[in-house]
Amino acid sequence: MFKFINVSGIIFDLDDTLVKTQLDFKSLKQDIGCPPSADILSFIDSLRCPIEQLKANETVLAHEIQDARSSFWMPGAEKFVQDAMALGLPLAIVTRNCREATMVKIEQNNIPISLVLTREDAPPKPDPTALLHIADNWGITPPNIAYIGDYVYDIQAAHNANMQAWLFDANDESEKNRDKEGLLKTGEFSRKLRLIHPKST
Repeated sequence: MFKFINVSGIIFDLDDTLVKTQLDFKSLKQDIGCPPSADILSFIDSLRCPIEQLKANETVLAHEIQDARSSFWMPGAEKFVQDAMALGLPLAIVTRNCREATMVKIEQNNIPISLVLTREDAPPKPDPTALLHIADNWGITPPNIAYIGDYVYDIQAAHNANMQAWLFDANDESEKNRDKEGLLKTGEFSRKLRLIHPKST
């Protein structure tokens, strides 16, 4: 189980970790001609025609902004952030989102984290550049930093940066997340975190 005493800083993913999003990746891929199994950002980078790249990026931006406006805190995430701040832990966000959509989500939900890196600031995850930049900024060795995210790229980025990789599983309905009546305790953010070791990926 995640414990604040075991870390000196925390970096979060944004979508479906701190905030709930409704981005329809299937529809987005169809709109830009991206194969279903391909990564969207990698697909756009592979386009040889600058005009096609521009149009694809504009389409992605439109989808991201629309999604950002409907975002809201994941259950328990706001309290988790508040608890970490009360302990004086430095916090940051690293996301594959564009900065414009990211700031809409942060401002709309009053997320009190100022250090935020998007895909415009560093190569997108699973590249560890953004995570290592934050570690250097904080002056904290990577193994003492937790990176929390919900997707394989988050886990891979954390491992590539030699940080603690914590998988957030919003759908974890195990007994540890139930109250005495058997109902899900949706606010138990930390109980839905699982440490993933490199050999598991």
